[in-house]
Amino acid sequence: MKKAENIIVGISIGDLNGIGSEVVLKTFEDSRMLELCTPVIFANVKILSFIKKNLELTAQLHGIDKLEQLVIGKINVLNVWREGIDLNFGTNDENVGKYAIKSFVAATKALKEGQIDVLVTAPINKYNIQSEEFKFPGHTEYLNQELEGNALMLMVQDNLRIGLLTDHIPVNEVAKHLTEKLVIQKIETIKNSLIQDFAVSKPKIAVLALNPHAGDNGVIGKEDDEILKPTIKKLFEKGTLVFGPYPADGFFGSGQYEKFDAIIATYHDQGLIPFKTLSFGNGVNYTAGLAKIRTSPDHGTAYEIAGKGMADHNSFKEAVYTAIDIYNSRHQYLEISKNPLKTKEKQL
Repeated sequence: MKKAENIIVGISIGDLNGIGSEVVLKTFEDSRMLELCTPVIFANVKILSFIKKNLELTAQLHGIDKLEQLVIGKINVLNVWREGIDLNFGTNDENVGKYAIKSFVAATKALKEGQIDVLVTAPINKYNIQSEEFKFPGHTEYLNQELEGNALMLMVQDNLRIGLLTDHIPVNEVAKHLTEKLVIQKIETIKNSLIQDFAVSKPKIAVLALNPHAGDNGVIGKEDDEILKPTIKKLFEKGTLVFGPYPADGFFGSGQYEKFDAIIATYHDQGLIPFKTLSFGNGVNYTAGLAKIRTSPDHGTAYEIAGKGMADHNSFKEAVYTAIDIYNSRHQYLEISKNPLKTKEKQL
């Protein structure tokens, strides 16, 4: 197993007109971060040097043209492109969006090939990244295609973990996507992630209802009675400690969420609104269920403050910490699984 200080953290730069580059550079302005890991930013060293100067930051950047040139203990910047880019902080620019995807695709390839150990992605604009070559709502969907496993969006902050049954789809399509197969797949994914990525030996999982009052026995929708309840019952009878569906409105306000190792929301805002309220800007988005590790901050491009030096980098820093912690937890789990203790019968 690698020692923590040798973990290579790949970083996709996101939308260069947003706050992504600022939170990345501010994170590694603290030299102590380089004792935990070695970053490699997939971008262009000249443009990051320009942004660094604009923000009056001082950390030294080490430009490289291939990953074999990476130097442990330095802030490495892999030149994914050579040409200059016109930046206009705070604006939505399709051309800048293309470079966000160049960075992300190159970083994903490096992750897939084992050239980096984990991936942390800076925020993109989901509108300006769309093209003939890239037709995905966001990072998660592309990673699900490129990496082994079944991606699940899991928001993490200390012991608060909220996963999603459905993520980047319109609210009026959520009910159509809820099937027994999907619910089983997502619950199994989050259960396995809790065991191997967070060292929770017997996870307790709560599922939030789709409809108000969990449908009120079918008066306000039938999905909870017809899909969620029987599926949860089936999994519980097979040994998975999963409970619900719980009415979502009172679940967090009553503190009920503290009794569980993870909560699964049925749609994006049902999970993200309470998570962002409770995580106080330190939340992390983790893509659970994949063979490789990817995290990101829980915020977007924040165009309104881009280029002004006002961005809070705590969520990005936590994303780096979380990726390292999961990397170590996963490797410890693999070591334990590889060398199970011999039974008494085998020892006799």
